[in-house]
Amino acid sequence: MVTRRGTSSMGCLFSLLVVVAALYYGVNIGEVYFRYYRLLDEMETQAQLAAALDDGTIRRRVQATAQEIGLPDEAQRVSVVRRASPREIVIETKYSETVKLPLFTHTFTFHPRANQPL
Repeated sequence: MVTRRGTSSMGCLFSLLVVVAALYYGVNIGEVYFRYYRLLDEMETQAQLAAALDDGTIRRRVQATAQEIGLPDEAQRVSVVRRASPREIVIETKYSETVKLPLFTHTFTFHPRANQPL
């Protein structure tokens, strides 16, 4: 008959603690990138529709998305530029988000940009 000692369950608890900590940090940091990619997707969508929309409408739609997903106010400073050579539209903004977790504080700076030929 095999008897177990308490040390093996401590190893299991430590492994479980490491996995839970990795998930906690990953979810909180992943949320920042998820919001970034959501904003970028909206910017790319508006760039594709740019031939039929004016700059003010594009700016308002991107600003509404930034506000809806909870980005900082600086993300709502959207630049919409139509260039003649080459004929294209460029939509961009810049913002920072700070993640504060136990033993970890980091400021992520994002510069989403979408360009599309017209």
